[in-house]
Amino acid sequence: MESRFYVTTPIYYVNARPHLGHAYTTIVADIAQRYHQTRGQETFFLTGTDEHGDKLAQAAQKEGLTPREYVDKMSAAFRNLWPSLSIEPDRFIRTTDPDHIKVVQMVLQKLFDMGEIYFAQYEGLYCFGCERFILERELVNGKCPDHDRAPELLSESNYFFRMGKYRDWLVKHVSENPGFIRPQRYANEVLGFLREPLEDLCISRPKSRLAWGIELPFDKNFVTYVWFDALLNYVTALGYPDGEAFSRFWPVAQHVVAKDILKPHGIYWPIMCKAAGIPLYNHLNVHGYWNISETKMSKSLGNVVEPLAMAEKYGVDAFRYFLAREMSFGLDASFSEEAIVNRVNADLANDLGNLFMRVLTMAHKYRDGVVPECDCSSEDTMAWDLSGEAKTAVAQYLAAMEDFSFHKAMTAAFEFVSGMNRYVDITAPWTLAKDKSSRIPLDAVLYNLMEGLRMTAAMLYPVMPETARVMVEHLGLSSESLLGGGDDPLAWGTLPAGTCIKKAVALFPRIDPEKALPPQEPEKKGPAVPIKPEITYQDFEKLDLRVATVVAAEAIPKAKKILKLTLDLGEPRTVVAGIALSYKPEELVGKKVVVLANLAPAKLMGITSQGMVLAAVDEEGARLLALDRPAPEGTPVK
Repeated sequence: MESRFYVTTPIYYVNARPHLGHAYTTIVADIAQRYHQTRGQETFFLTGTDEHGDKLAQAAQKEGLTPREYVDKMSAAFRNLWPSLSIEPDRFIRTTDPDHIKVVQMVLQKLFDMGEIYFAQYEGLYCFGCERFILERELVNGKCPDHDRAPELLSESNYFFRMGKYRDWLVKHVSENPGFIRPQRYANEVLGFLREPLEDLCISRPKSRLAWGIELPFDKNFVTYVWFDALLNYVTALGYPDGEAFSRFWPVAQHVVAKDILKPHGIYWPIMCKAAGIPLYNHLNVHGYWNISETKMSKSLGNVVEPLAMAEKYGVDAFRYFLAREMSFGLDASFSEEAIVNRVNADLANDLGNLFMRVLTMAHKYRDGVVPECDCSSEDTMAWDLSGEAKTAVAQYLAAMEDFSFHKAMTAAFEFVSGMNRYVDITAPWTLAKDKSSRIPLDAVLYNLMEGLRMTAAMLYPVMPETARVMVEHLGLSSESLLGGGDDPLAWGTLPAGTCIKKAVALFPRIDPEKALPPQEPEKKGPAVPIKPEITYQDFEKLDLRVATVVAAEAIPKAKKILKLTLDLGEPRTVVAGIALSYKPEELVGKKVVVLANLAPAKLMGITSQGMVLAAVDEEGARLLALDRPAPEGTPVK
């Protein structure tokens, strides 16, 4: 294991207040840092804000503020939120910081002097939402798939970074280094991007159009493109190029990002590093989206979740636990208050809280609140031993945490908690206490349970730091025992006999769903959809509807709403379907669907679609038409 650990979040664009997605990414990075601290490693954790670009200048103008006033206000909203969520970064960087501006200009000058940056006239489609030129093959029905609006034709002179020349090198690096981008599906997505020609990157904006940015050191009439500016923050924070922190931490760098910014982090950033002579990061860890009612959070849809409100309502540790446990890292997950309440009541109140209360209460009742002696290796105590179960849980936990599979780590910890609850029921300490002939069985059971609680606290500390501190302090230990500076907190048998413990407290009182959850609105029947004008049977007969099986399904880079389906229709067909917000690709493989087979082919996102799958669609999403019993591929639907 490396002796150091460096983790970064993206620096968040301050055109809107922080929401659940920002909170999840930053909590995950905090969890990773705390975990590596428990392993005795020296760590550095970076987050911050991205404060240049078109959208920020426009947002400031709308509020009647200067860009600087606006970004100061919005950056403070992020900085002030993190302590409220038990997030403790080592540095909060801003792209308006003087040291960052210096690094950006230094790297730009170096690349310009090397001939990696050139000046050229360019005409193309520009999406102001993406703040970049967009290719025709990326459009869906003539619109940017991310912002659902047509880009504008723009012609201007700019500076370009020779990104295209590094395409083959990056394909080789990603292919030969499993784990460079993880989970693997996102490495595959980057390789999918790179199957197309990689164009050079426009890295400037004329001041005549945008003045709010970092000025190019070799041409004062231009400012730097926001991504070329922002990505360099990861080395700025360590004092690149000569800082001691850079030499210590950059070789172990890990980034955490959401999947919507995979392309700049998986393509632009490694190529920028390669060209500038900066060693590459170790891992790019990519997570999915939080969906609300199966729909991605969106300010325009009004379904943005305020993280501080959730933490204040349900508790910071409960909120952090829910996020870590509920999302399978790399996949999308669903957020609801009902799911939080269920997790708190089942896992935290019933399992963990109940166990903690029972064990400490019995320790006071039967042993006056003192940890009893227990020789775990003696034949008299072997029958009561829990160390094997603890070591199994810890092994699963460690493997999951190293792989950023936080949900699996929490599953391992809570399976151990459930096992201890069963252990209490099976050993029945209240019955053992009646046997006055020997103290050994009861001492062994109580020691095993208290040591199990201590190890549980160590596993929970990265996710629920305050809960873990309360647990170990009630077991008579200091909170420093959770960290890896001395004894390994995940090694069995380190709870000293004779330690005085405190009386139990309720870690997580049960939540009354009726009081906590917002009132449920009556189910809406939905607006009546007008029937279209009548057609004849002859008109209907023109439609060739067929049964097909989904053989493969995959996401399309930069397309949030559509999937590429490979169908068996009695013959192979490729169909592009607008169902990505309702179905994950892996859910579709093997499904029988109904297809309009004689629809004229159309090109979407550079893919020729040969038909259309049928679905019922309303405000809650799409539901594919299905058969009530199997039919062979190609069967007509009459």
